[in-house]
Amino acid sequence: MQTFDIAIFLQFFVGLIAAVNPIGIMPIFVSLTGHMPAEERNKTALTANIGVAVILTVSLLAGQLLLDMFSISLDSFRVAGGLLLLTIAFSMMSGKLGEDKQNKQEKSESISREQIGVVPLAMPLMAGPGAISSTIVYGSRYPDLGNTLGIAATILAFAFCCWMLFRAAPIIVRVLGQTGINVITRIMGLILAALGIEFIANGLRALFPGLA
Repeated sequence: MQTFDIAIFLQFFVGLIAAVNPIGIMPIFVSLTGHMPAEERNKTALTANIGVAVILTVSLLAGQLLLDMFSISLDSFRVAGGLLLLTIAFSMMSGKLGEDKQNKQEKSESISREQIGVVPLAMPLMAGPGAISSTIVYGSRYPDLGNTLGIAATILAFAFCCWMLFRAAPIIVRVLGQTGINVITRIMGLILAALGIEFIANGLRALFPGLA
């Protein structure tokens, strides 16, 4: 595998971490599963991350088809996705831990459902618009088979890491405390903002060559 391919996958992995912010979601996970025994909580964590892997893999494979269906160019989607990432990043840097990804109706619906691993954890908290947009952009930018398989493997690795984090969530939340989680969330927001600006810059450069 070539070096630049590895760099692509690492960049995509870091982008997913920033977009999803699993550390920031952990307190929500703990509060939603606080009434569950350890075995059921672990099962919920597994369900959530399987859901994330499935949603992002479908976005990877069908993203370009979706763009073609609506006659949307990749560069236009880059700009739109970058603006969306910036919006989420600004919310994260303001200290929000998922309010921007889940409205009140979704929150009330999730309480009445037994399977919270899919809603709201897998979607919209984890596989939200930011993560889906990033996946579609990378999948469309590197459409060859090797890179597609590499990005899919990166999604699986990301889901596995999130699953491990969620299994240890009660301990990590207790150790970091709310202040530590807020600091990490703001750092992830800064990284996500930089990724969003890169998407916007690349899209505008292609849409308006005169700007370059």
